[in-house]
Amino acid sequence: MSARVAIVGTGVIGASWAAYFLGRGLEVSATDPAAGAEAALLRFIDAAWPDVTAAGGQGGEWRSRLRFEERLEDAVRSADLVQENGPEREDFKIQLFARLDAAARPDALLASSSSGLLMTNVQRECVRPERCLTAHPFNPPHLIPLVEIVGGERTSADAVERALAFYRAIGKHPIHVRREVPGHIANRLQAALWREAFYLVEQGVASVADVDAAISQGPGIRWALYGPIALQHLSGGDAGLPHVWKHLMPAVQQWWTTLGTPVMNDELGAALAAGAIEELGDVPVAELERRRDRGLVRILQALKSEKDPVGI
Repeated sequence: MSARVAIVGTGVIGASWAAYFLGRGLEVSATDPAAGAEAALLRFIDAAWPDVTAAGGQGGEWRSRLRFEERLEDAVRSADLVQENGPEREDFKIQLFARLDAAARPDALLASSSSGLLMTNVQRECVRPERCLTAHPFNPPHLIPLVEIVGGERTSADAVERALAFYRAIGKHPIHVRREVPGHIANRLQAALWREAFYLVEQGVASVADVDAAISQGPGIRWALYGPIALQHLSGGDAGLPHVWKHLMPAVQQWWTTLGTPVMNDELGAALAAGAIEELGDVPVAELERRRDRGLVRILQALKSEKDPVGI
């Protein structure tokens, strides 16, 4: 498709977005005030490009479609959509969005990658708040399909529909978060799982490695195919979810009464970190990320080969 996207902030998320957009044939302008940001962005895309291509992006030359600008205003001036990836601080994003609103074309969409802030607050200093929304990706954006689209109180329905159509057209799987809540949907679901995972380690129920294995070697494999509610339906056999609801949910409700709230102190943080290092070994994080991305590509390829409508 013919479109120009501006990337504002080229850290981990912004660089990954840039690689994805380029892999879908888009024109990309990028900006970041950090020293060495342009060189870091080029290194990231170079390293990610084989995975972007293997996961369905177009290969070939991409540098001619990438422009790095020193000034934010120059980067966003001709963009159809601005993907903002600044620090996760509400005060910072309020001022940044006011600046983006003043610099971008009146018809351009302004999308934030914020993982949990409310767009109603972020858009409040904008002259054109109706075109501001959240488009939260899942890390790493150049591989994971999910994008959560969330409008603020003054975001127009048209802007939401345009955003859903745009991300869908470039191969993403956008979902519409119909009411603002901190953390949107996916991060809230993750946070619920983290809460119990940390609690189980804190209480000595299991090691960090065994807690992780309880997901990665169990339900996590199924979750690549179907979500938790659909899997409940499958668990009921021919009778589906009504059978599970009647026969298992009363017990689950009792389990809920025993779920814990860990004390998030330095002692627990150190125990979790030590457990993660013991589990993963003395392997640099960059190598672990490479292994993660390689595995994600294989999973995406397998899902695509199934041509399952609830997959990717």
